[in-house]
Amino acid sequence: MLAFEGVDVSIAGVQILRGVSFEVSAAQTVALIGRNGAGKTTTLRTIMGFTEVSGKIRFQDRDLGAMAPAKRPGLGIGYAPEDRRLFSAFSVEENILMPGEVAGFSEQALKAGLERVYDILPELKEMRARPAGMVSGGQGKMVALGRALMIGSQLIMLDEPFQGLAPALARRYADALRDLRDRDREVTLIITESNPALLRRFADHAFVIERGEVRPGSLDSEKDVA
Repeated sequence: MLAFEGVDVSIAGVQILRGVSFEVSAAQTVALIGRNGAGKTTTLRTIMGFTEVSGKIRFQDRDLGAMAPAKRPGLGIGYAPEDRRLFSAFSVEENILMPGEVAGFSEQALKAGLERVYDILPELKEMRARPAGMVSGGQGKMVALGRALMIGSQLIMLDEPFQGLAPALARRYADALRDLRDRDREVTLIITESNPALLRRFADHAFVIERGEVRPGSLDSEKDVA
């Protein structure tokens, strides 16, 4: 479904990813584990087209390198960045709808997508009219997840989703991910995390990234990120 082939990425003259090659199969839940600064976020941003790349990235037999970043969400790729990146003056619902509108979804598709989001995250429906700038940091993480769900029919990427969450919100986020997996067993999830223990109940496959290099990993040990 998704394949990196010898991918190098440099930012401001510093090489971040080094010859990265790995594959993710459809319907998998994959953990990308590594310490802060190892290249986890850069890997996800590279899939979205936000970096200059040497090498090949393929998604469902399409060459992503030949596709503009603005076109990639239309392939069914949803992305929730670590810092949420919400539009504070827009309502929660407007933030959720935005990627579908940019991708040119029909009114029917937007409605169906919104229903999917609210079925999985009913608390977002309760706050749908609230300006996104007035939600808490933890609630903002949930809004970012909802926005990724709106567009992510094939692949959803979550960057450090549990970072900074209070225990109650972390449990709620985890419940939402389990609900998503129960409802849609075909969607692929890639979740980055520095603590493997947080993903043991979700992921069925793991990769470790260290100094910009990716290799197969395990969720049973924390030695890779110690």
